[in-house]
Amino acid sequence: MGQVSVRYIVADVDAAIAFYTEMLGFTVETHPAPGFASLSRGDLRLLLNRPGAGGAGRAMPDGQAPVPGGWNRIQLAVEDLVSTVEKLRGAGCRFRNEIVIGNGGKQILLDDPSGNAIELFEPA
Repeated sequence: MGQVSVRYIVADVDAAIAFYTEMLGFTVETHPAPGFASLSRGDLRLLLNRPGAGGAGRAMPDGQAPVPGGWNRIQLAVEDLVSTVEKLRGAGCRFRNEIVIGNGGKQILLDDPSGNAIELFEPA
């Protein structure tokens, strides 16, 4: 079937590239146009699209346009959630909540520059 990808709609592809590479350790695979980039981290391929750019950024037939944000998210495992959160907060990153502890481990929701959620997760 090939590689699995996740697509996020972002307001600014360049800002998203900087965030994902500098803060979360992603690598740029391709950035052929201002409205699109493909990043990777391990087996995860993250496609970034600006609204209006390419087929994925086009409005639906009813006129509804793609926008960033929402509650769907990617989950990135980390070894030490507390120190990761401290580092990201120190770099000015925005979080939606505080660390939550559950049966499976600890988690927190981080926003990318466009308001897309990323779940940082430390397994129990």
